[in-house]
Amino acid sequence: MIRGREVRLVGDKGEQLGVMPLYQAREVADKAGLDLVEVAPTAVPPVCRLMDYGRFKYMQTKKEREARKSQKTALLREIRLRPKIGNHDFDAKARTARKLLEDGDKVKVTIMFRGRENTHPELGIKLIERMTQLLSDVSTVEKTPVREGARLHAILAPLVPKQGKIKEDSVEETGELQNAED
Repeated sequence: MIRGREVRLVGDKGEQLGVMPLYQAREVADKAGLDLVEVAPTAVPPVCRLMDYGRFKYMQTKKEREARKSQKTALLREIRLRPKIGNHDFDAKARTARKLLEDGDKVKVTIMFRGRENTHPELGIKLIERMTQLLSDVSTVEKTPVREGARLHAILAPLVPKQGKIKEDSVEETGELQNAED
């Protein structure tokens, strides 16, 4: 599907083979047992490259798969509380929220009101403020408390998303730690 009479041919190792007629470029590709792939159709003359196209597509999908594997999407996790929660239970929920924030996830703090608790939304606001102060070293308030029916929501976002873990076992002679992506 290459259009054009002449093409600039690039070898499989990146060497320039020059400008030649299309039929001659196809002959060179056949002799080498490779495919002729157009890489820059808008150039004058169009640039074609000799390559094993099946292997190229395989390597490209492999790279994409590897990139998706290492990519972490920030999830929105929810911590549910009640206005009359005990101190120990509150501390346990705060520890869970801290762990989620340190892993790079956003945390939605939800206060659920029932019955007569609905008449005292200030109790829920105090709980959310207490939670945000307790987690202020690892998070910021992304969405301030909002009342929706019998619930009060606030969203906390991590300060710095995690950038890749550091391998401690890859210490070189200099004693410096290397990033896991290296």
